[in-house]
Amino acid sequence: MSKSLSVNNLLGINDLNVNDLNLIFKTANYFKEIINRPIKKVPTLRDITIANLFFENSTRTKLSFELAEKRLSAEILNFSSSGSSVKKGESLLDTIKNILVMKVDIMVIRHSSPGVPQFIANNVDASVVNAGDGSHEHPTQALLDAYSIKEKLGNINNKKIAIIGDIIHSRVAISNIFLLKKLGAKVMVCGPKTLIPKHISDLDIIVENNIKKALEWADVANVLRIQLERQEVKYFPSLREYSLYFGINNKLLKSINKDLIIMHPGPINRGIEISSDVADSSRSIILNQVENGVAIRMAILYLLSLNIK
Repeated sequence: MSKSLSVNNLLGINDLNVNDLNLIFKTANYFKEIINRPIKKVPTLRDITIANLFFENSTRTKLSFELAEKRLSAEILNFSSSGSSVKKGESLLDTIKNILVMKVDIMVIRHSSPGVPQFIANNVDASVVNAGDGSHEHPTQALLDAYSIKEKLGNINNKKIAIIGDIIHSRVAISNIFLLKKLGAKVMVCGPKTLIPKHISDLDIIVENNIKKALEWADVANVLRIQLERQEVKYFPSLREYSLYFGINNKLLKSINKDLIIMHPGPINRGIEISSDVADSSRSIILNQVENGVAIRMAILYLLSLNIK
């Protein structure tokens, strides 16, 4: 196995090969052991400066990256578009270039517009990590999801993963599909027809509109949040009706009577896509995902730093 990534940026899952994925997971194992020690900090990136550029609101992803960077002893610059010169009319590229002259080595970027991380990577001399761009991709979330499944089941090849909920607006769904397919999993998407892209079956996945059938088929259910903030029109009559037909609760899980792993990238709309008795149950690995997110992001930042000249 190579000791470095085949890419200088992490922009999307399709840029990574299987060797890259295995290297990231192997490196994450090492860092997960470190962050569970009494002393959780290592000097690995003490000569590296990382800028977190979040042009879109985030809690989990932003905190996870910041913690990963601090655990690696990196120098950190935090940028938020609110109150910045972007609000005064400065172009995105001018903002980025002004940050870059501060000798930044790695940029972690979240933006509401698809393709912005790729655009930035094409125009700067720094490694770029996509922390979510619109409804396009969220590669680090897919990596931590796959790592969490692998940790729980031992491997991903031939495992049945159902991605359930708001598929059409979800960058998490697309990145997960690409990654799980690379690792040999069988993938299904499930939700109302209005929330599933028309041609998504072209990705060689199964499309299901019956939640009970999806859960009976699956080994793992990755439940997605209903993204009301991205919905310019109504895709279903009401949240109550969505919960009635597609919400996952204990009664539904008992009716299928099988072991099933429950995941959710967060934030959770409790009582809508998933009930509290399921989210907090022994079936759930939601908190494992949060912990694994720090280890995966440490691994990515470290491996990208190896390619910095």
